[in-house]
Amino acid sequence: MTEPHNVVTLRQWEPETPVASVQGTLALDLGPLVEVPEPHPRRRDDAALLDVVPVDLVRRRRFEQHAARIGAALVEIVGGDRPVSQVLRWTTPEVYQDLARRAHLVARAVGRRPGTGGLQAVRPQLVAAHTSFVSESSAEVSLHVRYGERSRAVAARFELIQGRWQVSALEFA
Repeated sequence: MTEPHNVVTLRQWEPETPVASVQGTLALDLGPLVEVPEPHPRRRDDAALLDVVPVDLVRRRRFEQHAARIGAALVEIVGGDRPVSQVLRWTTPEVYQDLARRAHLVARAVGRRPGTGGLQAVRPQLVAAHTSFVSESSAEVSLHVRYGERSRAVAARFELIQGRWQVSALEFA
């Protein structure tokens, strides 16, 4: 006797997100130009207060630009303006699945498919990003995101995995 093909599991309510095997070029460059806020100039002693480990200014600046670009893309994914596959290389599998779930829920709430964009009355805009290096291979970033008159905070942890900064934890508030 064979087992039925439609076995019900406890996690059936959670949609399975396909993972692209090849991303190609960085998809963040394909969309409309994202206005990335410039990191605020800091005095030398201010940066030391934010970091647990010392980081040189050039490395900090490069990382902050990368983190702001990825942060803007993450917010646009959850808002439905970008497909989640665009950050496949820049997120861990757990964060990727969580983003896909969030995008799916938001899209379902407004009656459209995730990542297809559409006319929105209010679009998310990244206002500021603040970075703190907690080790040589990890940094925490707080993002200030504005939705019209309202603001939200997003916290992201980036870890250097296989030579690439990837988001390993993401929290929306």
